[in-house]
Amino acid sequence: MSGTMRLSVLIAAYNEAHTVAAAVERVRAVPLDTEIIAVNDASTDGTGAILDELRRTGKLDVVVHHSRNRGKGAALRTGIAHATGDVMVIQDADLEYDPAEFVQLLEPIASGRADAVIGSRFLGGPHRVLYFWHSVGNRLLTFVSNMFTDLNLTDMESCYKMVRAPVMKSLVLTSDRFGFEPEIVARLAQAQARIWEVPISYAGRTYAEGKKIGWRDGLAALGHIVRFNLFPPAAPAARPVAEPAPTQPGEA
Repeated sequence: MSGTMRLSVLIAAYNEAHTVAAAVERVRAVPLDTEIIAVNDASTDGTGAILDELRRTGKLDVVVHHSRNRGKGAALRTGIAHATGDVMVIQDADLEYDPAEFVQLLEPIASGRADAVIGSRFLGGPHRVLYFWHSVGNRLLTFVSNMFTDLNLTDMESCYKMVRAPVMKSLVLTSDRFGFEPEIVARLAQAQARIWEVPISYAGRTYAEGKKIGWRDGLAALGHIVRFNLFPPAAPAARPVAEPAPTQPGEA
């Protein structure tokens, strides 16, 4: 079943020098056929050098460096453009999400029941207890998104979105920052993709530990939900970000 499918893991990294190597190690430990693609979004803390070393030692399959900081959405579009697997999944460069759960996420796709699977932090999985207003904001954004998409998701903002490669490459994705989350859900709904949710664990981090998303991103997400749902794309294919070729074996 899942053993016949190759999973492309897309990692967008910006100033994650303290955690990115451990995140890659966790992905490598997953008992699946994986291709790991990391995009350094012009980090200033040494993340890029760490990724290059991980590529040199075979821990990463592809490394791409953005010449300037473009945002998570732009980095993920770059990753999508370089992916060659049968299925793609988004993995943050921190340690909030557990790649060991890829096996459960992949099952509905591998069995032919789903085109996309979203990992939900609100369906009963273990999680670190943190910010009350963050959870309220996530649920509110999910509720508003569901009103437009007519889906009954519980966690639209979840990082873990796993999508069959042909579907992912067909989506018109344009958001450069955290608007990627409501945009991809809107595009999947517009494509009439078969979507499943699977419970996942969540070890959220504090702002002191490096968390980046804030209340301004939440307000922006409301605007993204309205825009991406009321104005579906006319073009049939995704717009990749033009960047230099990925690092090749033996390159410094």
